[in-house]
Amino acid sequence: MTTKRTAADLRAPWESYRTDPVREELLAPDETPDLDRIRDLLPPLTGEPVFDPRLIQANIHRLELRPHVDTGHPFLDLSVQTGLASIDATFQGDHPKYGAKLFWQRPHDSFPPVIIAAVDALSAWGLHERATRLFRYWLLRFVRVDGTIDYYGPALSEYGQLLYTAALLKARAGPAGWLRHCAAPLERMAGRLLHMHEEARRDDVALLRGSPEADERKKERAYFHNNLWVARGLLEFSRLFNRRKTTPPSLAARAREAAKRLHEDTLASIEATWPKDKTDWWLPAQAEPAERPERLTATKDASYANGRYWFEMLSSGLLPEDMANRLVEARLHGGGQFCGMSRLEHFIDDWMLADYLYGLWRLGRKRDFLLSLYGHVAFHQAEGHLTAYESITFPQGPEQGSTENSPYCLPCQLVAARAARLLVKDDG
Repeated sequence: MTTKRTAADLRAPWESYRTDPVREELLAPDETPDLDRIRDLLPPLTGEPVFDPRLIQANIHRLELRPHVDTGHPFLDLSVQTGLASIDATFQGDHPKYGAKLFWQRPHDSFPPVIIAAVDALSAWGLHERATRLFRYWLLRFVRVDGTIDYYGPALSEYGQLLYTAALLKARAGPAGWLRHCAAPLERMAGRLLHMHEEARRDDVALLRGSPEADERKKERAYFHNNLWVARGLLEFSRLFNRRKTTPPSLAARAREAAKRLHEDTLASIEATWPKDKTDWWLPAQAEPAERPERLTATKDASYANGRYWFEMLSSGLLPEDMANRLVEARLHGGGQFCGMSRLEHFIDDWMLADYLYGLWRLGRKRDFLLSLYGHVAFHQAEGHLTAYESITFPQGPEQGSTENSPYCLPCQLVAARAARLLVKDDG
């Protein structure tokens, strides 16, 4: 049995850690992470449930999943079911909500990661009717006539992810009528991105500048995650609408060409920006000069690079394997995680972890994938009811675990439901 850390072990040095202090122990040579062992490592997260546990349990009983949830561990299975059951508890009918408390306020309703995570999770487990209905509602309600998203700080990457989500949903659920209704807003978003790219090319600028995420929306720069996801989204859009009779053929062709050019330009910019030393853990997330931090939690810019921008670079699927592995190694050696969970400044913040897990899986780094997934379900979900808050405090010692730092949010609750699907074989 693993010995729990003492309060002194955890409190004093944790902010200065450059490597995950438990990873070496849990990933000994030829050893696969064990969820029960990880759960015994520290006290669990404590906090109040955001929903009546009886409601969540009733929602679980109503789930008709395909395939059946069988990850090999009942606790992980329950985490998946709880996440899926939380979608209807969080949404108001078909209308999205980001989470609880301040996240329940209307300005957060159109936050794109909510619908992206919900559609991914639902469609991954065969809940296609619900996934297509929610996606249709969101596109028709929140995409403006000019192709912009009706939200106070959308990231450029989120436009690309929404286009990708449409392609993913078609692959999983088929078009079945929903695509006909959703074509217009998807075309408007793609047109918006194409206009931005063509304007940039006319100004002899290779990469798009834009908001990297809502909290940092005023810092418009040429971020790599934005450009990679715009490229991926346009590529998927071109494939999805290439043979659609009502979509102008030139739109799909322009999207395909722009995706190719933007992908190439982004990789070239990354190559020119990152240090030549392959062991250097500071890999700037933007083309503009960036201040080097002491560690990945030392500054806000570095924390957001570690906790979101790098994740989305990985999940885009457009990085060559050597670049993708450099990002993972940089995170592991620059102080980016604890027990696989993501560090953001002075807290642990996993709401974007699914993107990182998808990147690890694509790289074949299954042991790191399991460490992060198991760390998340063990310590980023509250004891008993498994509520996942957006961010939590660092564990305080052997008798006192983490507590809520920022409120419950649905994308964090869906990390297990999305990532654990990769561990389950299709029925039949």
